[in-house]
Amino acid sequence: MKIYTYKQPVAIESTETIQIINEAGAVSSTVQRVYSNALKKAFDRTMDYRYFVRFDVNDCNGRPLFTCKKVSRRGRVHFRGKDFVSGKDYMIAYDGWQIMIPDLLITNGEHQIKLNKEMEDWSIFTLNEEPIARWQATFCETHFDITLQIEDNSPIQHESFFIAIGQAVLFVGA
Repeated sequence: MKIYTYKQPVAIESTETIQIINEAGAVSSTVQRVYSNALKKAFDRTMDYRYFVRFDVNDCNGRPLFTCKKVSRRGRVHFRGKDFVSGKDYMIAYDGWQIMIPDLLITNGEHQIKLNKEMEDWSIFTLNEEPIARWQATFCETHFDITLQIEDNSPIQHESFFIAIGQAVLFVGA
């Protein structure tokens, strides 16, 4: 199992670059909330910083690995992910709008990963009912301690996929 940790500022509007630390204690990548322009950031302030949601994960040299952004169309919300290493596109959509905290489905046409969203415990990514990763944010007054664990059997082994989706969907949300 691979384990990654990072400290996310409490303010969801933060655009600070956050270092992702692997189990060896080394920086493996970075994550950052990104606005494409100042107008979007200003407008987002009026929407409680939940309308324009985009997180980019880069390698230690600043090369993009994965991005996840929120898309709102006709009152429906979904997220799009882009893996810059494999070139695959992902659709992340809510499954079960009628329930209080719906699950999410993540698909690229090949795999269908389910994300069970938990507010105060581990949010678990599953493939064929088997856990492949888990993400958890623990509140610590000035920041959140975030932990990602990736199982050895996961077809996706790079943290960028799970972190970008976790930040956009679980940390900020709809």
